[in-house]
Amino acid sequence: MICLENVGKKFFKHHVLSKINLKLNSSDRIAIIGGNGAGKTTLFRCLLGHYTHQGNITIFGRNARRNRVELLKDVGFVPQIPPPIQMTVEELINFNLSISDTVTKDDIFSVASDLKLDILEHQKKPFFKFSGGMQQKLLIALALAKKPKLLVLDEPAANLDPYGREIFFERLQEIPKETIVLLTSHRVNEVKNFVNRVIEMDCGNVIGDQRFEVIK
Repeated sequence: MICLENVGKKFFKHHVLSKINLKLNSSDRIAIIGGNGAGKTTLFRCLLGHYTHQGNITIFGRNARRNRVELLKDVGFVPQIPPPIQMTVEELINFNLSISDTVTKDDIFSVASDLKLDILEHQKKPFFKFSGGMQQKLLIALALAKKPKLLVLDEPAANLDPYGREIFFERLQEIPKETIVLLTSHRVNEVKNFVNRVIEMDCGNVIGDQRFEVIK
């Protein structure tokens, strides 16, 4: 379903990724672990077509870089650091509705409500004026409501309160089995009952790739 072949990335002379080779299949629930600077976020950015890179990445048979706009409708993404989006909450929701056939406003409101985010109260506010936790909750609601084929989550619960984290991981358990999920988290205990594969990275290299039937 998703194939990375000899994927490398460097900034100036510094190699951030070195010849990454991975195949991700339907129903893979993958935790990518590693310390700061391991290359996890850069790998995600290449996968999403944000960065040029060496090697080749195909997602559902399409080139990740050349077809990144087309692939938007099949991919949900929650970044580690929410971007300073100037749009209001209402505009951001309408934009997401315009690029996907699977997301509905009711689904977005439902996830946001579970996370204790009242969209109606804040819909005229610019996104960048939200607190970090509120930004994260809205981005999670947009990503999960999309029902994507690929869900990429970079420290998705980092800014959430304990209740929000609990509800978020409960919602993750409800996504379709065939959805491919890639996530990073410093709280390994939070994800161990969800993932069936752990990929470890260090200094831009994959140093471990372990599959599990069930982790409990």
